[in-house]
Amino acid sequence: MGDNLKERTAKGLFWGMLNNGTTQVLNILIGIFLGRLLSPEDYGMVGVLTIFTVIAGNLQSSGFTQALVNMKAPTGRDYNSVFWFNTLSSVTIYAILFLLAPLIAKFFHEPRLVSVSRFVFLSFLISSFGIAHNAYMLKNMMNREIAIVGFVALVVSGLTGIGMALRGWAYWSLAAQQVIYIAALNLGRYYYVPWRPQLKTDFGPVRQMFSFSVKILVTNIINTLSQHLLTFVFGRLFPIHAVGNYSQANNWNSKANLFVSGTIGQVAQPVMVAAGNDRERQQRVFRKLLRFTALLSFPVMLGLTLVGREFIVLAIGEKWIESVGLLQVLCVGGAFLPLYTLYQNLAISSGRSDIYMWCNLAQIALQIALVLAFSSRGMSVMVGVYTAFTILWLAVWQWFARRLIGLRYRDVALDVVPFFLIAAATMGLTWLLTRWISNDVLLLIARVALAAAIYLAMLKMSRAAILDECLNFLIKKKTI
Repeated sequence: MGDNLKERTAKGLFWGMLNNGTTQVLNILIGIFLGRLLSPEDYGMVGVLTIFTVIAGNLQSSGFTQALVNMKAPTGRDYNSVFWFNTLSSVTIYAILFLLAPLIAKFFHEPRLVSVSRFVFLSFLISSFGIAHNAYMLKNMMNREIAIVGFVALVVSGLTGIGMALRGWAYWSLAAQQVIYIAALNLGRYYYVPWRPQLKTDFGPVRQMFSFSVKILVTNIINTLSQHLLTFVFGRLFPIHAVGNYSQANNWNSKANLFVSGTIGQVAQPVMVAAGNDRERQQRVFRKLLRFTALLSFPVMLGLTLVGREFIVLAIGEKWIESVGLLQVLCVGGAFLPLYTLYQNLAISSGRSDIYMWCNLAQIALQIALVLAFSSRGMSVMVGVYTAFTILWLAVWQWFARRLIGLRYRDVALDVVPFFLIAAATMGLTWLLTRWISNDVLLLIARVALAAAIYLAMLKMSRAAILDECLNFLIKKKTI
């Protein structure tokens, strides 16, 4: 059983990394094209609506994806109940948001948001048809199929967005990209998942899951508020083009961050559920995932901080230069966000959705208070305070992890801190060795290549076991 779980975890991480790697490469290419074609105002127009679409998505899924994944053996009846609940609730929510569109536009002082928001909100309505199918794929660890579906959906939606931007559709191209991506994703899920919804509606399973799911729902909304808090506040306080600069910075930070978080998120909950109630085994699984996360996250995110200016200027142009400083600060906090994914999945897989809810509730309450307290200091200071608090709050999650599986702070420090120090030293040394280069193209190439070489060399010198395990698995995959 142990070897089987280890093999499933390794395969899940492999396909998750492949999925998120190809996804982020495509996202980068699409983002470069759109960033060059569109303006900060265009990004600001769609960016301020993100918080509404994600919260609406949380409401219509209601945490049932996690509930289904957490079940030992969900049946077709369970999936069918969730499908119809999501579909019916999404129709209701969309009708409410459709009517609220004028108020949303008034709040952000932008009349054009009425029509744009009504179109963008279609994305969560369409997504409701695929939530149960997504849960099926996650539960059965269909990571290869998830990778294929995500790749195809991204290509179709990205090409559509670029085509519309070339024809002068401005912010409408970003809106259409969102809607088409969800539609293509659902079509792919229906292609791979053998289960089909039945016309008979039975909400009995939904009622049984509700006590668990409602805590997930509240927490997902809280997480959404936390992740998009600054965009929402900035949309109210600053001009739409300034919001666009922040949205662009956060967009690139999220792309890099999701490469790691998405890889971990696809396997963390099902693997931890499979580990059972054996605390020693849970701790071993969690610590290995922790080391793998640190191995990837710190060089990726701190590396983007190092090359942020060159990347922005070369990729999307000088018009986005104001987003560079914001991107660099966000990436420092983004390096720690994948660790949140692990801690949150630990709480969920342990059946403690109450911990998941209250820990996030306290976090967003304090974040809102801090951001508003520093609102008079300007956008950069608010982003810095938000980032610092995000890093410090991990200590609270670790306190709960110690209660759940006996994981000590010392163990976490041994698993995480060496990778952070090696990554930070790598970026500092790379900066010193390349600061004399004046050509941005050469500087970007030199920093990426040199940082990768130094980081791998330092890991080899420190005899990082997790690196050897990853390399051995990749070699094994090639020989099969």
